[in-house]
Amino acid sequence: MAVASLRGEAVELLQGLIRLDTVNPPGNETLAADYLRSYLEEAGLQVELYARVPERANLVARLRGCGTGPRLALLSHTDTVLADPGEWQLDPWSGEVRGDELWGRGALDMKGQVAASAVAIASLAREGFRPNGDLIFVAAADEEVGAGFGLSWVCDTHPEAVRAEYALNEGAGERVVLGERVFYPCALAEKMSRPFRLRVHGRSGHASMPAIADNALVKAAPLIQRLGEYRPRRRYVAETEAFTRAVLGELPPVDEVLERLEAVSPLARELLEPLLAPTFSPTMATASRKRNVIPALCEVVVDCRILPGEDGEAVDRLVHEVLGELEYGHEVIDAQGGTRSPGDTPLWDAVASFLAEVDPGAEPLPYVVPGFTDSHWLRGPFGTVAYGFFPIKTMDAELQARLIHSADERIHLDDLELGTEFLRHAARAIGALDA
Repeated sequence: MAVASLRGEAVELLQGLIRLDTVNPPGNETLAADYLRSYLEEAGLQVELYARVPERANLVARLRGCGTGPRLALLSHTDTVLADPGEWQLDPWSGEVRGDELWGRGALDMKGQVAASAVAIASLAREGFRPNGDLIFVAAADEEVGAGFGLSWVCDTHPEAVRAEYALNEGAGERVVLGERVFYPCALAEKMSRPFRLRVHGRSGHASMPAIADNALVKAAPLIQRLGEYRPRRRYVAETEAFTRAVLGELPPVDEVLERLEAVSPLARELLEPLLAPTFSPTMATASRKRNVIPALCEVVVDCRILPGEDGEAVDRLVHEVLGELEYGHEVIDAQGGTRSPGDTPLWDAVASFLAEVDPGAEPLPYVVPGFTDSHWLRGPFGTVAYGFFPIKTMDAELQARLIHSADERIHLDDLELGTEFLRHAARAIGALDA
């Protein structure tokens, strides 16, 4: 790939990635893995593909270190969510550059960071960089669905391929102005995803004679309403305490913190609000499959996110308290995430030193991801210090948030270049450490 700059190299690589349809399901991430392998091997890197099934490969590239220092993993995923071309101004798989922005599904989540990570490790390899510990690039499959084809599977079956003391992943990094101060959130932790299903039973019957039936859908309605209206008790965890102290300079009572943050910036309140308590969002309901049949069963799926370190069984008991005397069955569907990393580490120092260079006066801000990321799979089994951080300085933070998983997704070329430079900076900083 003969280009004149790292910026051009990242743009060209990202365009190629976006033009590969890796919507999950079905994924087909091997398309991206093969494309990246060709690029990375040209730079002299050791590349391996790990696949549970042939069409869903995970790529791991390695720049060998001297063996005397900690390993750093640049973690990313190559699958994307669906895109409806009818909702977009441009073809979601065009990879078109319009002005200073590159458009396409995955530009922000997260093929942009895939491209930046690949260019960072490839350019360092070409320059002869030799870290004390291995520099590892992971382009995983199946992050968006988590059906067992991606990083969780690699960690179980090939742990030494991805084991690392430090890791950088998605999750935060957008520039925000809170009051008169500039911050870049850096995700140290994430909430646990603990969705559950409610089952409500009734008695079926013909819809033209509702009195002879017992409509399970109607019986489920109060359950949905109670969960939708419930506001759990707020509490701080270590990361939200650090966030609050950084923004306010003190730690007010938790019942006052949102109002205090609102006075500084509505965005500050928006960032912290979902991180002070578990959330319960009813998202799916299934009942009768025919218009004229009253359902005997209604199932309601609730997206539940709980705080890092929170007791899942205690949250289950809270759900039962909220729903009260109503009749229903309760089943936890899954539970993953909820992991955290310490903030006082050399990786935090690398983030802070980079910001001091590119945006003097800006500060990294401890943050918790409200959702789930692949960082969980490294933190859990390996104790990896994993942060979600990819700096976005030029694109407005609120616009960026609206574009992820939405129509007209795009990344500013300045931010793509900035992210590439940050990953190179972090690789050098961690690569200079001794064991």
